[in-house]
Amino acid sequence: MRPRRVYETVVYAIDLEAARAFYRDALGLREVEDGVFRLDDDGVLLLFDPTLSSQPGRVVPSHGPTGAVHVAFSVGAGELDAWRDRLAEHGVELEQDHDWQRGGARSLYVRDPAGNSVELVDGDLWPR
Repeated sequence: MRPRRVYETVVYAIDLEAARAFYRDALGLREVEDGVFRLDDDGVLLLFDPTLSSQPGRVVPSHGPTGAVHVAFSVGAGELDAWRDRLAEHGVELEQDHDWQRGGARSLYVRDPAGNSVELVDGDLWPR
């Protein structure tokens, strides 16, 4: 028995409104409630304020980063140039455009408003 897929990922941001706008508007994720985004594969991206999520005595165990975190999203084959244009339209600066030797994949890297590393991947980087 083993886990089947990532169910949810948390990205931390002090300015939750700016982060929500980035993931909703620049990336086009579907926000199902404040700071909760549902992806097409039913995965969930959560946005948390680390000053609140790291407090003791919460309903769930306390957690939060001490620096930027990383999240990667798969995109459709051949879509990265269109993503590059879309991100530019939303004022998002491209940090890196990387062609991978492995699997012929390519990635775009940007930062969300909280400084977290966001990767968009065309292809498959990891063995199955």
